[in-house]
Amino acid sequence: MIIILKAILGLMTTFFGFYYIKDALNKRKTFSNKPWSGLFGTGFITNFFDTLGIGSFAQQTAIFKFFKLVDDRIIPGTMNVGNTIPTVAQAFIFMTAVDVDTLTLVSMSIAAPIGAVLGAGVVARMPRRRIQMGMGIGLMVVALIILAGLLKLLPLGGEAIGLTGWKLVVVIAMTFIFGALQTIGIGFYAPCMAMVFAFGMHPLTAFPIMMTATAMLMAAGGSRFVKEDAYDPKTAIALTIAGVAGVFLAAYVVKSLPLIILKWVVCVVVLYTSIWMFRSAAKPDKVFIAV
Repeated sequence: MIIILKAILGLMTTFFGFYYIKDALNKRKTFSNKPWSGLFGTGFITNFFDTLGIGSFAQQTAIFKFFKLVDDRIIPGTMNVGNTIPTVAQAFIFMTAVDVDTLTLVSMSIAAPIGAVLGAGVVARMPRRRIQMGMGIGLMVVALIILAGLLKLLPLGGEAIGLTGWKLVVVIAMTFIFGALQTIGIGFYAPCMAMVFAFGMHPLTAFPIMMTATAMLMAAGGSRFVKEDAYDPKTAIALTIAGVAGVFLAAYVVKSLPLIILKWVVCVVVLYTSIWMFRSAAKPDKVFIAV
């Protein structure tokens, strides 16, 4: 099943990559005058942290807007197109390097993109700020529980590499929902990490799950932005090239982290995302797909 999943993701990425790179190179004469160094630096740093579980989209959005590197209208498309291949690299690295139950990985990796496709219409009609507030509260509670366990205030286990029975059914359903929420800007990484941790799985198992699910989603949807010319080709190319380098560096850092440090990483990521949700709920709606 893992081999089939890799094959499907590989084919999707190949078709997307050929279409995207060909389009970007055809537009090289229209590249902006923004410095390559800044664009490469942005791709490397944000994808490094993305591999650690801190989504790159929020970071890139802030950088693009602060330094006026990309027009606001095409920021979402630029990030989706430019980060697809680095995210696929994350998925392949962690599917190979991290021991995770096949059924759990495959079912959750498929549930998220299906949720994005089938659930987007339903979720889009829900009040976005209420969703953000609810997610913020939920993530904050999980972060505090993890923190209490790390401080020896509560018992905190979690070294399983897979789930069965009702637990598996629940996480598949929740993954479907998180996939739908991603289409309106609710990131997938932190909720996935929190859910995996809460159900007693090893924190490291969240990485292949969340990265494979997101990679499939982005590989499937990235071509839409290319077709509609809704991205900055120069910036996207920089994100792709430097992003892959950042992914490989960070992947081997994450792989070698002791369990206690990994638990602290999960706690910080979930807490950070919770605060980001509260901040986003206080701002006007934006149409970004956060990962």
